[in-house]
Amino acid sequence: MSAERINYPFTAIVGQEKMKLALLLNVVNPAIGGVLIRGEKGTAKSTAVRALIDVLPEQTVVTNCRFSCSPDDSEHMCISCTEMREKGETLDTTMSKRRVIELPVSATEDRVVGTMDIEHAIQKGEKKFEPGILAEANRNILYVDEVNLLDDHVVDILLDSAAMGVNTIEREGISYTHPAAFTLVGTMNPEEGDLRPQLLDRFGLVVDVAGEDSTAQRVEVIKRRLSFESNAREFTNDYEQQQKELTEKIVRAMALLTSVQVEPSVYEAAAKTSISLGVDGHRADIVMIKTAMTIAALDGRDMATKDDLLVGAELALPHRMRRMPFDDSGADFTSIFSKIQDSVF
Repeated sequence: MSAERINYPFTAIVGQEKMKLALLLNVVNPAIGGVLIRGEKGTAKSTAVRALIDVLPEQTVVTNCRFSCSPDDSEHMCISCTEMREKGETLDTTMSKRRVIELPVSATEDRVVGTMDIEHAIQKGEKKFEPGILAEANRNILYVDEVNLLDDHVVDILLDSAAMGVNTIEREGISYTHPAAFTLVGTMNPEEGDLRPQLLDRFGLVVDVAGEDSTAQRVEVIKRRLSFESNAREFTNDYEQQQKELTEKIVRAMALLTSVQVEPSVYEAAAKTSISLGVDGHRADIVMIKTAMTIAALDGRDMATKDDLLVGAELALPHRMRRMPFDDSGADFTSIFSKIQDSVF
């Protein structure tokens, strides 16, 4: 029997505040559209994603359902659960810990979306579906390390499912649809190549991370990591209370999110910000508003303000700004954004 894997505590990660915030925002509100974390090796990208699971609340699932359906969400149930519900049958339930489903870079389309047994359908007159990674990912976190190295077509499929919350597979005129609502998290090292702008735009938030440049912070990173490696259980016990408090904060935010309102001036500020920064389309505006609402919920408030939008803009806009060819001005998002803040905010 293998030893239990102990994750590094999420609350023990030093610095990287934007990355941690972006992850929390997406688990509270998957409708934001996922997060892409870009950065060099050794900046806690994978550590943070795997650590996230331990601060998430358990969820109620239909027992033995391949898609971990919620018994209280009839609109997003799989075919089997829907049929049982319509027949008046009782859906047995159990509590389940959320999981991180990791998608390998070598994953094929069939491995991701699942397969249909066409021969069985012809002979028996019934659909036989073999679930793929998207089925496992429903109501969980789908983690794609080195997402920039995935086949573009596979990335398209992931982003479509993340946006729609369903996966549809069609083969030889036979189709099958199942729920696939997951929190999408991608990580990558830009030195190994970038995503096409069309794909990049479809990630709700993007965070760029780097190693800590403060001596004190770097020393703390070293000390905590060595302490964890020396005695993982004892180290995680030291953060048990902080982890519990963060879990409670997430639960409250999830419950509050549907009640959050938006100050009227925030909509105008979002539109003006996108126009001022030359952002194409309307996805950025919508993501900014969703992010601002989720920030308010995490903070325990039922009203999203311009301050919330300001934080959301820094996560939702940098990868969507229009860049002119051969632009070597070197101006980054922070410097450009600061110039418009006074007029917009």
